[in-house]
Amino acid sequence: MVTQPTAVLAGLNAMLREEPGVLAALGRASTVLVVPEPARAVTLAGLLAASRRAPMVVAVPTAADAERLSADLQNFLPANAVELFPAWETLPFERVSPSIETMGLRLRTMWRLRTADPSLSVIVAPARALVQRLGPHVEDVEPIRVALRDQVDSLQLIEQLVLSGYRREYQVEHRGEIAVRGSIIDVFPATADVPVRIDLWGDEVERLTEFSVADQRSTVDLEELAVFPARELLPSEEVCERAEQLLASQPWGREQWQRLADGEVFEGMEAWMAWLADSEHVLFDLVPDDGLILLADPRRLRDRAADIAAEERDLGQSLSRTWGLKLDADGQGSDPFPQMHVEFNRLLQHTKAPVWSIAAVPDSPDSPAVTALAWPPAVGEADALLHQLRQLIAEGYAVVVCADGEGSASRIEKLLSQHGLSFPIRISDDGTAPNPADLRSAGGSIVHAPLERGCILPAVKLALLAEADLTGRRRTHRAAKAPRREAQRFFEDLKVGDHVVHHVHGVGRFDGMVTRSMGGAERDYLLLEYRGGDKLYVPSDQIDSIRLYSGGETPRLNKMGGSDFSRSKSKVRSAVAEIAQELVVLYQTRVSTAGHAFGVDTPWQQEMELAFPFQETPDQITAIASVKEDMESTVPMDRLVCGDVGFGKTEIALRAAFKAVQDGFQVAILVPTTLLAQQHYQTFSDRFAGFPVRVESLSRFLTPAQTRSVVKRLGTGEVDIVIGTHRLLSGDIIFKKLGLLVVDEEQRFGVSHKESIKQFKAAVDVLTLTATPIPRTLEMSLTGIRDLSLLNTPPAARQPILTYVGEFDERAVTESIRRELLREGQVFYVHNRVRDIEQQATRIRELVPEARVAVAHGQMDEGSLEKVVVDFWQGEYDVLVCTTIIESGIDMPTVNTLVVERADLLGLGQLHQLRGRVGRAGQRAYAYLFFPPDKQLSEEAYERLKTIGEATELGSGFRIAMRDLEIRGAGNLLGTGQSGHVASVGYDLYVQMVNEAIAELNGEVAVVPEEIVLELPAPAFLPPDYVEREDVRLDAYRRLAAVQTSGDVDDIALEWVDRFGPVPPPAAALLQVARVRAECVRTGVTSVTVLKNSTMAGPGLVAHVSPIRLPQSKQMRLARLYKGAVYRDQEQELRLPVRGGAGIAEDLIAALGELVPSAEGLVGSGSASPGQSA
Repeated sequence: MVTQPTAVLAGLNAMLREEPGVLAALGRASTVLVVPEPARAVTLAGLLAASRRAPMVVAVPTAADAERLSADLQNFLPANAVELFPAWETLPFERVSPSIETMGLRLRTMWRLRTADPSLSVIVAPARALVQRLGPHVEDVEPIRVALRDQVDSLQLIEQLVLSGYRREYQVEHRGEIAVRGSIIDVFPATADVPVRIDLWGDEVERLTEFSVADQRSTVDLEELAVFPARELLPSEEVCERAEQLLASQPWGREQWQRLADGEVFEGMEAWMAWLADSEHVLFDLVPDDGLILLADPRRLRDRAADIAAEERDLGQSLSRTWGLKLDADGQGSDPFPQMHVEFNRLLQHTKAPVWSIAAVPDSPDSPAVTALAWPPAVGEADALLHQLRQLIAEGYAVVVCADGEGSASRIEKLLSQHGLSFPIRISDDGTAPNPADLRSAGGSIVHAPLERGCILPAVKLALLAEADLTGRRRTHRAAKAPRREAQRFFEDLKVGDHVVHHVHGVGRFDGMVTRSMGGAERDYLLLEYRGGDKLYVPSDQIDSIRLYSGGETPRLNKMGGSDFSRSKSKVRSAVAEIAQELVVLYQTRVSTAGHAFGVDTPWQQEMELAFPFQETPDQITAIASVKEDMESTVPMDRLVCGDVGFGKTEIALRAAFKAVQDGFQVAILVPTTLLAQQHYQTFSDRFAGFPVRVESLSRFLTPAQTRSVVKRLGTGEVDIVIGTHRLLSGDIIFKKLGLLVVDEEQRFGVSHKESIKQFKAAVDVLTLTATPIPRTLEMSLTGIRDLSLLNTPPAARQPILTYVGEFDERAVTESIRRELLREGQVFYVHNRVRDIEQQATRIRELVPEARVAVAHGQMDEGSLEKVVVDFWQGEYDVLVCTTIIESGIDMPTVNTLVVERADLLGLGQLHQLRGRVGRAGQRAYAYLFFPPDKQLSEEAYERLKTIGEATELGSGFRIAMRDLEIRGAGNLLGTGQSGHVASVGYDLYVQMVNEAIAELNGEVAVVPEEIVLELPAPAFLPPDYVEREDVRLDAYRRLAAVQTSGDVDDIALEWVDRFGPVPPPAAALLQVARVRAECVRTGVTSVTVLKNSTMAGPGLVAHVSPIRLPQSKQMRLARLYKGAVYRDQEQELRLPVRGGAGIAEDLIAALGELVPSAEGLVGSGSASPGQSA
């Protein structure tokens, strides 16, 4: 096993075990241990060090409590000593499966409990996970183990994985998937963060590596692998028999019982667990006699368990009506649904382990108590806190400051030294834990340990200060998913029957890939069909000559080689010329205006960025780098950052704003709503708290006097950053030195607002943020008038939002609200008419009496609106009945259900924005989009609802905007005219034509990239049994068509071996053809055709290579080295005898390398950039 690194605060455990309260509790069979809230984690660490009992199972009321406590404990214990036992994030009877990771973690915890794993010290579980019944025999599962050099029967291994709930896919991208290609088995284990590749040589495991989902390439070698099942309910014989019995006794669920009886594994099967498990089995039943059970806040635990059981009963009753089950006369008596959750009193019936309670107040005088003090709240100048630190140091305490990151550690160290406190940073470069003696000795030290809250333990003279105690806030960490290779998107979207645009023949229908033998050599072709049934075979190496068609409804097919497409193109070209002229004026103004070149990053900038509590996603890193590069150049920035809701656009703006302030410039942040201004003000103030940056907001929430003060200080330069609504655009606001304008939620501003923005923007850097750009903005970015950064990567924890689109039904509304309350979450209910919004709120109070309902809309006065939203934010209400005021950028992680009453009246971008308001904390989220049952939907409304229903994938905001562009058409970019130009030539070609027109106006000579045509009679293609999926083959051909150097080809070859196994001969020949292409790019050759020798010299093959320029010396060399070769100076053509088969490519590569060495210039313009043909 790999040795676990020592936890950062592990050195303190020896002190914590000496705490008198901990020692007094030891040896008791049951007791109430009194521990103040902030000292829970440190007390548990002390108990574990002092007690011989293991493992300890700690029960806490909510999932958030469990996550916080387990994260804190990991600072004191090795990483694998702490397990979080999560509850399913789905609800009873909901036909959706819990996340694979949740099920995997639960199974791993139960397995470690059953096998008495000595490294397991503590399990933290929320009430909901504890009262949930376990499935049949789940605790008996065994992981599938694979180690390097093991002998493995591959078929048996695949079968085992499938029986463990893993789903076979062509390519592994998510947890719970496996893919098999020849001797390679890819698997994404339920409990792992990255997938693993098992490479077999015969039956021996030759290679075991982790690999990246993004490009499917291997990364880190492993010694061994343990794969836990991906499902908690597996179709065992017992389960199948039970389902057979249910077919007879409970016919209402026939469809599900039949699938279970047939041994199927399907989405949502876990919902039927309660019917299939005979015994009531819970986690506490598995705790060994020498373990210890701790109930934190038993009163809250009991209440929470009672709520869960009551909600489940209510849900069962309402569903039994929906599903048409017979109830007693009063509708109450019979309970047709077995319960998924047990009563609290049942939990401890089958365990002999001692049970302790942890409470904040003693229940009797002899209760053992841990004396711990909390730090004073961090407000104002924190004088009280600093005074206390000095006092503790004087009294000989060991004070350990726990910083969230290395950046904040150095900031805290500076901050304390300014106040005369010397605290050394104890963070080692190699990641090892600090020396325990250093931490335990009197005096101060700073370590990197993200602790939720600190405390002072007088009995052992130890004080722990968390960063949150200093700054007043802390957030959780999340890792990033890697993006998939972007170009592959095009080919994934390309299906047989889709429309494509060929740059010469126009709009055709894609009929799939075919392998044809021409001239004795097999090759892959893309088959396109045109009007009149004409067929065009496009060689796979010319794949870039076609584009996916997007633009309006079903297009009319062009005639192959006909004049109709060229006519359409010339019509569009003349219209484009006008647009280009206006764009160029705009662009020239921007480029010729001298902007300010901001300086490079300062140490402060790096420190501020290190304090970002999340892991940046790869797209975010790229976008941040682009923004900084733009700011550091003298041309004013005009960049659009298009990223889905919750993908981290605000962080990009934060870093740009900080950079501008470092150079002494002011920043204006323009937002569409007062609520969003308030939220951004909070975020910016919190992040810049440790720096001399003055942040102010300008919105309706300020009094007239406050507004006047802010405006005045903007003019004198006392305010560095101002966040405001349209008020920022009014004439009385004058900046002393504006350097950056950030426009957030750009789609909410009208043309007139943007005109006002333009007035003060010529020399100012502009950064625009949006999830769903309006078509015109998107088009301006895609035509290169503005720079575009795309954020496609969701934060790792986010899950796609389950979207229901259907007719309005009060029962569905009631059920959706109840379900969210059961998960301790909140609901947005969007009712977009202010005049009867109160009646609707009253109706919801009647439908769900237990819900606390509040109302918010834009016509309320500032004070009331702010109070309602802040109270809702803090969990005072469960349901917020509101208008689309919530659409703009509000971040409320506990809201996971959205109900929209009249979705048919909203635009596509609005629907997507609204939907993005839920599911921001990694919980499964739901969006219910309703339309009236008795109303005819317009074609456009139908299209919009259909698109939003289909595009549930994370990161689909940009694709929705593209679809919006198709449904509505972009119109004339700058004017108001609508046009059908996009529809006639397709979007991509339209954008390209605009760019060409702009280049022409700028006086640039349009360089037509020359196509490289290779006609080599050798069977060179990707066999379908080597690369099965068509879109992956298409992507491979696209990459081959775009190679520039032989290094590119080597990289592709390595990737193929890694992903698909040894390269078969036809694919090896294809790589050789790609090497010839790379030589053509290097030498400027655009055509290589190999024909049979027609001269007297006898049989054989001759390669016709052109254009190629050979000086006299090389012509002499040619005659000497290549017998029978001919060079025609006039035509710049070389005729070279070559061998057949694989020898063709080898001879060509050798000859071109010999005759045109790398140092020599290329022929002509040398711009034979392959695959860039229109």
